[in-house]
Amino acid sequence: MDGTDTIAAIATAAGRGGIGVVRISGPATRAVMRGVLGRELDPRRAVLARFRDADGAALDHGVALFFEAPHSYTGEDVLELQGHGGTVVMNLVLRRCVALGCRLAGPGEFTRRAFLNDRVDLAQAEAVADLIEASSERAARAAMRSLDGAFSREVRALRDDLVGVRAHLEALLDFPEEEIDALERPRLLGRLEGLGATAAAILGRSRQGARLRGGFAVVLAGRPNVGKSSLLNALAGEEAAIVTPVPGTTRDTVHRSIEIDGLSVALVDTAGLRQTSDEVEAIGVARTRVEIGRADLVVHVVEASGPTAEDAAIAAEFPAGIPVLRVDNKADLGSGGAPPADAAALRVSARTGEGLDRLRAELVRRAGLEGAGEDLIIARERHLRALERLGACVLAAQSHLRADPAPLELAAEELRGAQEAINTITGEFGADDLLGEIFGRFCIGK
Repeated sequence: MDGTDTIAAIATAAGRGGIGVVRISGPATRAVMRGVLGRELDPRRAVLARFRDADGAALDHGVALFFEAPHSYTGEDVLELQGHGGTVVMNLVLRRCVALGCRLAGPGEFTRRAFLNDRVDLAQAEAVADLIEASSERAARAAMRSLDGAFSREVRALRDDLVGVRAHLEALLDFPEEEIDALERPRLLGRLEGLGATAAAILGRSRQGARLRGGFAVVLAGRPNVGKSSLLNALAGEEAAIVTPVPGTTRDTVHRSIEIDGLSVALVDTAGLRQTSDEVEAIGVARTRVEIGRADLVVHVVEASGPTAEDAAIAAEFPAGIPVLRVDNKADLGSGGAPPADAAALRVSARTGEGLDRLRAELVRRAGLEGAGEDLIIARERHLRALERLGACVLAAQSHLRADPAPLELAAEELRGAQEAINTITGEFGADDLLGEIFGRFCIGK
């Protein structure tokens, strides 16, 4: 992937469709154009053409579109051949391009070239994949904002502020014989505190965006026959899980994705937790415990009549560190004179729908998206790590400046580390292996 050769790939999804696109990018694009079309095209002008093999016979016909460097997606000469979306015909056109000097593109190689040719920065390049993979309308809109550069602009403004503070501090270091002015230290500290607050705000919205991007894994757990499957069906709006009065009906995990206020929620119905001699049910119980360990939130379903000793024992076994929400189901059957429900529990009825809206709102709140505005940032784990490191370095620099005497060299070193961290987000500072990891997750043709 050195960018000196010409690459080609089918850019549309695998399988048959009305339209299929073969994309070519690189220095030999014009030669490929002449070989496939028999002529060169004017830039940015769609032309109806026949796509021909080496003997001049037609492989397909469709629309050809040429983008001249540097005004293209990759920054190189790019040709798009938009023909019929059959698997065989698309592969015939692709093989013709390879015969004319192209090689097959790797995953994400077109976008990688766009990054290397300064058409997009790294955060925008990742937003391309996030937009393709968006699991909800809200996630798609947030990814589009990142692709438009909203996240990058915030990061660059933060970086510029950091560079300004570093320049100020380095100027002080250039005159070691002078004592730090009494006014300089408060001024530097004030700038760093403002910088840290801005970084914390971006990190907070990035964490929300990471949840929006990755979805929210919710596991319904509890003893048999408390209505976990009925609750899944009610939330999903379909008969996704089998419901019977027989305890132990659910013996495997049932997965359904739903969308609540733009949040993709991955619901998992599980086998009831209990000791059993049934080998198949025991496997289901073991899988339940695995799903609980992976969950972002465990919804512990009990009956509205109140938790039993068995319910309490199950609750005590939930792993530490995984949030748990208790839901008292079967509210339509009454409390049976039981004590009032736990104040933190939600009272619902999967049969009548009572309390389901409150449950949906609570899931959004637990995901950290309650009240989130339209300025969410679709962030990845590496973005969060970079912003966390930036915040830690800024705090350490503040600590050094508050010391007496202030070790300016140590403060300057912390700010250097902060800048390295923030530069990795947009790609001004990044190793080749990081680029390989990022673009290797893209689909072929993008």
